[in-house]
Amino acid sequence: MAVADSTLKALLQPVIEALGCELWGIELQTGGKRKVLRIYIDREEGIGVEDCERVSRQSSSVLDVEDVISGEYVLEVSSPGMDRPLYELDQYQRFVGEDISLKLRFPYDGRRNFKGRLVGIDGDEIVLVVADTEYLFPIEGIDKANVVPRF
Repeated sequence: MAVADSTLKALLQPVIEALGCELWGIELQTGGKRKVLRIYIDREEGIGVEDCERVSRQSSSVLDVEDVISGEYVLEVSSPGMDRPLYELDQYQRFVGEDISLKLRFPYDGRRNFKGRLVGIDGDEIVLVVADTEYLFPIEGIDKANVVPRF
């Protein structure tokens, strides 16, 4: 039985915020030989190893008590990094003007992968410009999105 991201978020967000961090995102990967629960945290000042350790210890304790993930799993806590994943509309809003890459759940115009400039949010859709063509993608239709780092 897979546990919903919303259940994990409701459980972990108060713990992470109490430690002075922001819960950026949660990924539970169940394919392969082992389950991996990846928690991304952020802070305005940036994330250090100590932050990851504290969040890992506290999250692990809460997850053990609540027992929401069946079986064994590996817990990873890290910053979102330069190519940070985007999960929610407010996160997309923070990166308007940046380049992002995204993968759709279902093909649009025969393709699922798009890379372009995030130019805005319209309701529950993101506005992406790819080679002078503007696309509107509903957030529910996006499987994965990441900020493209600038060097």
